[in-house]
Amino acid sequence: MNVLITGGAGFIGSQLALRLQDLAQVCVVDNFASANPDNLKGFKGEVIKLDVSEEEININKRIDVVFHEASNTDTTFKDDREMLRNNIEGFKKILIFCKENKAKLIYASSAGVYGKGEVPMKEEQKAKPLNAYAFSKYMMDLIALREIEKGADIIGLRYFNVYGPHEEHKNKASSMILQLARQIKEGKNPKLFKYGEQFRDFIYVFDVVEANIAAMKSNARGIFNVGTGKKTTFNEIVEILNRFLHGNKKTVYIDNPYERFYQCKTLADMEKTRRELNFSARYDIVRGIKDYLEKIGFIDERKD
Repeated sequence: MNVLITGGAGFIGSQLALRLQDLAQVCVVDNFASANPDNLKGFKGEVIKLDVSEEEININKRIDVVFHEASNTDTTFKDDREMLRNNIEGFKKILIFCKENKAKLIYASSAGVYGKGEVPMKEEQKAKPLNAYAFSKYMMDLIALREIEKGADIIGLRYFNVYGPHEEHKNKASSMILQLARQIKEGKNPKLFKYGEQFRDFIYVFDVVEANIAAMKSNARGIFNVGTGKKTTFNEIVEILNRFLHGNKKTVYIDNPYERFYQCKTLADMEKTRRELNFSARYDIVRGIKDYLEKIGFIDERKD
């Protein structure tokens, strides 16, 4: 089987590439504008530097499955027009490529499409995107659903709040788990928006990789949530991190300058995903954070 991964040097794409190379022949495409080449250490497949939103994909072999992970994921990106162009045009080009190759498409959507919607968030509920990034993913979903109605083999995965190794290069766009871990590791007071009771459905990146593999093996088509189905508040995250990192600084609560566009809560309804993709997350939040901190060298597994 020949697999193409766009955004394959990024956070999720690189972990997917490393996992899939034992199952298929994998080719990675990335423009390296925001990715980290070090994420591909140990990858043995072909790597092509390419911007899928602007350039044609030319590969001298038939591709059976495309994992489309490439997109601008920085929700603080200032140019909304460019955000929409990059993400939507890139998706359209990938669709054309898949049609030409008769390839299955699995693409990254986002829980951001739900905005401040009711929880647990279900795939069929009304979308309420709060920013250009979320709106671009919503538009991708609409395009995908139209193509599915025409018979296209497409699965969209609405990622909830992903954390884990290979996101370290993302800085302010990285998960709150990493940002808080860095603050505590450096002996700083962890900072949260008032009063830390916002909650997220945090999912470990290795579970997200397995969700993609489940989608690859499935005959289902459509859009599916990828989360744990469990919520964790930011206060609870600080508590877990303090336990593993031996932090003792008091949490500082600050005003939220993004209140209008801020998702105060995310929680995935996972019933459809469990039923049709046969996927459930393996890592709970404590196990996931501990494994993450060990892998990035924040704690010594021999001592904790």
